Amino acid sequence: MIHDPAGRISLHPHDRTVRVRLGGQTIADSENAIELRETDYPPRQYLPREDVDMRRLVRSATVTHCPFKGDATYFSLEQDGEVVSDIAWSYEQPFEAMAAIKDHLAFDTDRVEERLG
Repeated sequence: MIHDPAGRISLHPHDRTVRVRLGGQTIADSENAIELRETDYPPRQYLPREDVDMRRLVRSATVTHCPFKGDATYFSLEQDGEVVSDIAWSYEQPFEAMAAIKDHLAFDTDRVEERLG
């Protein structure tokens, strides 16, 4: 089965700085993000794992499916003794057309501060 995102999803690598913060603490800082633009959704910045403080993230049990990207696994954040559930997601085995976002994370911008510089 072909999962063709053409006309619905586009990827836009850029070199702008993307910083993700929560409660004044930096979670991610990248100059290698990929902006994913999908019909009916706000643009999302996918940051390489090496630019994310993965020590603070814990894989959750949540998994969702996108017919164009594949299965997303979710991560929760441990901060100040509390857990913020499902704050980020990653397509660890994306469909071929979305291979560029493999090993990248996107953050729920309703729950974190994300700034593009």
